[in-house]
Amino acid sequence: MKLGVSSYSYSRCKLDSLEVLKKAKEMGFEAVEFAGLSAPPEGETLLTYAARVKEEAEKLGIKIINYAVSADFINGSNGDLEKEIERVKEEVRVAKALGVPCMRHDATWGFPKEYRGARGFDDALPRLAEGCRAVTEFAQELGIKTTVENHGFFCQDSDRVEKLINAVNHPNFGVLLDIGNFLCADEDPVKAVGRLLPYVFHVHVKDFHVKSGMLPNPGKGWFKSRGGNYLRGAIIGHGDVPVVQCLNLLKNAGYNGFLSIEFEGIEDPITGIAIGAENLKRYVENIMRA
Repeated sequence: MKLGVSSYSYSRCKLDSLEVLKKAKEMGFEAVEFAGLSAPPEGETLLTYAARVKEEAEKLGIKIINYAVSADFINGSNGDLEKEIERVKEEVRVAKALGVPCMRHDATWGFPKEYRGARGFDDALPRLAEGCRAVTEFAQELGIKTTVENHGFFCQDSDRVEKLINAVNHPNFGVLLDIGNFLCADEDPVKAVGRLLPYVFHVHVKDFHVKSGMLPNPGKGWFKSRGGNYLRGAIIGHGDVPVVQCLNLLKNAGYNGFLSIEFEGIEDPITGIAIGAENLKRYVENIMRA
């Protein structure tokens, strides 16, 4: 398993995509994952800018391993499924210009509050599967695998993600597994990771501090899980996510791809990323030696 970092980790540093590449290389990372690209300079399109980002990565000797974008096959493009599919296909073209092997898009953030029909996950599943399948069929033609991540509350639980993967039922479509995000849906990360191992294409490593919802609100920097517990982004190794146990599960399942660090703590981002990377590197080395 090799270490990469998500551009999302640097979001408070106000770096553009080219600067993210340089900073990640400076910090010793082998690879970068882009959670969207920064706005293209005047006179450039997103496609031409993506090609320039790829060229810069090649000059620096750092890989771009994934491209993550938003999507919503229920609400996106004003609820027009076909338009949303076509919009996400345009992002696949950006992923191709970046030269990435894999792309993550969302499935949905759930039904709007004003919706009055059946609103369970199983009710949404056929539509979500249709959107994801159309995108992955297109992406396969361009040599790019597509994934959905366990986030956004509505499509976060491991059983829901597994249902979606199997409903799409396409070898080009899998999971971007975020080992920390299950806590946002109050799910045990170890059980969740164990369930989704057969479908993993890429992995995010993230840590959280957790406090029971029975305790007083801890204040700034914390947010609530779906069930009302308190979460705060943590430096990898400082929080409550069973990182080492999840990594062991991945190793035993034969995963040997990249681990992208996602840091969203309140500490200085560079400090938080650096300490987390040091810890994660040590965990991986110990696990691979065992």
